[in-house]
Amino acid sequence: MTLTVRAFRTDDPRDAESVAGVRRATIPYLVCTAGTLCWEVAHASVGQRLRRLVAERPDGTVAGCADTGLVAGGTEPPQGFLHTAVVPGAVGRGVGSALVAAGEAYLAALGVRRVHSWVADEGRAARFAARHGYTRSRRARFLGLDLRRAVLPELPDPLPTGVTLHRVAEFGDALRPLHEADTECAADEPGDLRVGRTPYEVWLRHNWRRPDWDAELSSVALVDGQVAAYSVAQTDGVDRYWSGMTGTRRAFRGRGLARLAKLAALRRARAAGYAHAFTGNDAANAPMLAVNQRLGYTEVATEWRCVKPL
Repeated sequence: MTLTVRAFRTDDPRDAESVAGVRRATIPYLVCTAGTLCWEVAHASVGQRLRRLVAERPDGTVAGCADTGLVAGGTEPPQGFLHTAVVPGAVGRGVGSALVAAGEAYLAALGVRRVHSWVADEGRAARFAARHGYTRSRRARFLGLDLRRAVLPELPDPLPTGVTLHRVAEFGDALRPLHEADTECAADEPGDLRVGRTPYEVWLRHNWRRPDWDAELSSVALVDGQVAAYSVAQTDGVDRYWSGMTGTRRAFRGRGLARLAKLAALRRARAAGYAHAFTGNDAANAPMLAVNQRLGYTEVATEWRCVKPL
């Protein structure tokens, strides 16, 4: 297949719609909108060196896309990421290889020593990754919940002593307590990449100011006025809901607070008309997997984080 691999055009709405379509066709569990794709490119931190690539056919249609850049907040020598997606009808015709070659060349020029990529846990994708020098590292699970049919538990009434539930929207601009909670919880997530502390303004810009993150649906559990647990909602504005992050601070773990926060967010999402809820967990994150299973989530797909030395 004759292809041109080029940079994503933020000033062309057709590019954003085409790439969003590729993403939705290949990873339907993730929330993806054209507006958010443009926002990510426009607001990426300088240190991330984000580059979004598009594989274009001669007729101008998009056959695949890729995101590549430096791992944000990494505390090790230069680490890069490269995630590719190819529309089902173009698989096996050189699109993925062209995107990988362009992405790796870009990362090599940045001095990257290791590249990380998420690869679907199925035969063709696994063979493609192995052929290009990527080896499996960690497994992750996508979980789904049909909000239209799910039997969500009622929130306890009364709540446990000292516990109150809130929408993130109630915090207004006073989000530093959430930053502290998110920083602590992110540091404890299973993974093969060490991540340093993200400054508050950077965290605010790349998380809570994203156009697809919903402060009305996102939930926070306070214990005696302190942020103890939270669940972040990410939506496409149509029918899909993604749990961006759910966590409990160390001092409050083992009390069911993450489940409470997530349950409150899910119930609001259903009331707002969202039909499909998705989330993702590292396969070794037993506590969060247990929370999700108790809420009715079931596994819909798995992926592997794969690594390649450059």
